[in-house]
Amino acid sequence: MKIGFIGLGIMGKPMAKNLLKAGHELVVFDVNKANVDDVAAAGAKAAVSLSDAASQVPVIITMLPNSPHVKTVVLGEKGILEGAKPGTILIDMSSIAPLASQEVEKACAARGIKMIDAPVSGGEPKAVDGTLAIMVGGDKAVFEEVKGILLQMGATAVYCGAIGAGNTTKLANQIVVGLNIAAVAEAFTLVKKAGVDPQLVFEAIKGGLAGSTVLNAKAPTMIEGNFKPGFKIDLHIKDLANALDTGHGVGSPLPLTSLVREMMETLHADGFGQDDHSALARYYAKVSGTKIGK
Repeated sequence: MKIGFIGLGIMGKPMAKNLLKAGHELVVFDVNKANVDDVAAAGAKAAVSLSDAASQVPVIITMLPNSPHVKTVVLGEKGILEGAKPGTILIDMSSIAPLASQEVEKACAARGIKMIDAPVSGGEPKAVDGTLAIMVGGDKAVFEEVKGILLQMGATAVYCGAIGAGNTTKLANQIVVGLNIAAVAEAFTLVKKAGVDPQLVFEAIKGGLAGSTVLNAKAPTMIEGNFKPGFKIDLHIKDLANALDTGHGVGSPLPLTSLVREMMETLHADGFGQDDHSALARYYAKVSGTKIGK
């Protein structure tokens, strides 16, 4: 199938390459020419504009940082809606506010464009190996139509409800992940300050009730002191901000989410916003005077 792909950043680039490996013909666009050139070298065709990309394909995927970027790319001048033909399917895989998804979908529907929101979880490693968890909102029939495409980028693609439900699910995911990472950082800082080897503690607890995908992925990076980004602090701040806005809108208190977001804001202020979210260990190093790892 011929697919448009907009947004070739840390997540979008490997996702696009996986679609190429699956045999799809891709038309791509990004503001970063180097990223476009990289994916073009793998076999994609570079579009000259957003509307140009949209005009050439029956399905277009967007993978962008936040709600304003999606609105600009889809609704703005020379955007997707200016080029897309009626019947085109837009799969927005960005992690944005659910209300923004609903707003964009309404504008798409007025032009005969079908849209689903399909944010992902798993960070760069799972984007690279094509095992992302994909959570989807929108018309279920549209989801079924493109499910095969989604599963060429992810290990799972689960329908969660009407438009915006995918992003609501992603917000819940980001709360669980963020609070888990903070718990791991807090626990292993305690371990280090008490004079116990963090690696031995990791081996001891990972098979018990405390074991989790987060623990397995993030405890080793904290122990190594390696915060090369798989998912950046600044992006997690964005997601938790959207979670808090949504929680306030529906009357759901999120006190722990608020606390972890402020911890991340401290890291951003200290110049660590581009680090992996496991750099929450740096926050505990700052307040405790003890590093978990190197």
